[in-house]
Amino acid sequence: MSRFIEAAHHRAVEITPVWLMRQAGRSLPEYRKLRERWTLVDIVAQPELCAEVTLQPVRRLGVDAAVMFADIMLPLRGMGVEFELVENVGPIIARPIASPADVERLAVPSGEEAAPQVIAAVRHVVALSPVPVIGFAGGPFTLASYLIEGRPSRDFARVKAFMYSEPEAFDQLLVKLSATMAGYLQAQVAAGASAVQLFDSWAGALAVDDYESRVLPHTRSIFDALRSTGAPRIHFGTDTAGLLESIASAGPDIVSLDWRVPLDAGWKRVGHDRGIQGNLDPAVLLGPPELVRERARDILRRAGGRPGHIFNLGHGVLPSTPLENLQLLVETVHEWQVARVA
Repeated sequence: MSRFIEAAHHRAVEITPVWLMRQAGRSLPEYRKLRERWTLVDIVAQPELCAEVTLQPVRRLGVDAAVMFADIMLPLRGMGVEFELVENVGPIIARPIASPADVERLAVPSGEEAAPQVIAAVRHVVALSPVPVIGFAGGPFTLASYLIEGRPSRDFARVKAFMYSEPEAFDQLLVKLSATMAGYLQAQVAAGASAVQLFDSWAGALAVDDYESRVLPHTRSIFDALRSTGAPRIHFGTDTAGLLESIASAGPDIVSLDWRVPLDAGWKRVGHDRGIQGNLDPAVLLGPPELVRERARDILRRAGGRPGHIFNLGHGVLPSTPLENLQLLVETVHEWQVARVA
């Protein structure tokens, strides 16, 4: 079994596994060449092309897992949402949700129906990949944020106003989103994905009370639905230092940390009975090689050889990241000799 899967199941490994969020992307010259011709949606719609992009960082960097090249917005089309993915901006929703009636109109597709092109791509990638494949979906609050704000937001004012002023409709929206994403992730596992990650990237914008009362039950329902698959379940968010205990209680096997909390401190709060993923600041990779090695080794020291650590960034690879630093990071992690805790 691969070291990624062993670590994801909280078992001891000799070498810490590493993969990088947004490892398939604009930091790789071969990807940039493909994007001169194809859009993201074009790539995902062609399983062979999606497999090529997904596996480029595996070949180039030697990472221990391949994360599917897709977008968290894609299954929303199966719910009846029209949107455009705008380069350097993000998703732009054609008709943002503004009323309970808008929530009522949303469909709840089952499994593969949410995004059949993604599931077809998963099957193709799994058939070709020499390492485990990670499937993913958007988390309830993050998807609700895009649907209500209509585009990426800095203050999340509209989604919070809707949450406070239309609590029943907001709850119904998250019920529909969580049901759709649970089925979508189950379909990815059935297609061969070895692990899944829930990207609730913007949950850190919430106060603890709001997260626990409005979002956590829906996140838990997704993880509960996936338990029977046996696939490791990862939760990812940013600015979540104030929510770590709450996120852990939602039921993920692995909690991904960003760089705003030291890995050892964050792991203690999450609980050593769970795995941890992270947590290098992506901007470190824009610095000199000596800094990359120093910061990577510091994280590995903080992990202390405890079973369950998967090395990753605290967010995605930045487009301007030097390829040499990405390669150096993977080499540094793989060279580290894990000294197990007693």
